[in-house]
Amino acid sequence: METSELLIHFVYAFTTIFVIVNPIEATLVYVTLTSSMNSDERTHIYRRTTLVAFTIAILFSLAGDAVLRIFGITVDSLRVAGGILLFLVAIDMLRGVRRQSKVTEAELIDANSREDVSIFPLAIPLLTGPGAITTVVVLMGAADSLTKKGLVVLAICLTFLATFFILKFSQYIDRALGITGIMVMTRIMGLILGAVAVSFVATGIWNLYLSMAGA
Repeated sequence: METSELLIHFVYAFTTIFVIVNPIEATLVYVTLTSSMNSDERTHIYRRTTLVAFTIAILFSLAGDAVLRIFGITVDSLRVAGGILLFLVAIDMLRGVRRQSKVTEAELIDANSREDVSIFPLAIPLLTGPGAITTVVVLMGAADSLTKKGLVVLAICLTFLATFFILKFSQYIDRALGITGIMVMTRIMGLILGAVAVSFVATGIWNLYLSMAGA
């Protein structure tokens, strides 16, 4: 297997996971929920948030194949369903609309009354919502070798390493970019995510057609 092919696979996996996790946009919610906390409390929040989100993503990536087998779902079926879900997320990102299935206004109000917001709503569902979980499962299921599966795991690790530092310096990012800058970046990520979603659906439909035609 050529190095260039592996590099392309890694870049594709990392870009896809980073875009759907979208830690840049997550800084808006993080800054809002931790505005009244001191430095030590904020440190505890972003460390725990990143760890919990990373753990969930890794668990689903490793257990994804088993879950698919248990429910009798093929990777291509999940590709199509996941692609549609990601496309809906991408549309909201392009429109600058906060995905309601991620964090609703009621959930934000409830979160403001909590002492610890690291698990809910920051880790779940802000960073590792249905879109992120579906994405890691599809990427792992589509990887046809242990090397490629390892690269997907590496992409997950680097995504949440980046998320850790983005949340750590979220106040500086928020001041530097502002809401306008963050929403511009979110729209760019939405465009990339939309292209990935179309690829998921197209590949899934084509493979399902080939499997049915050959049956």
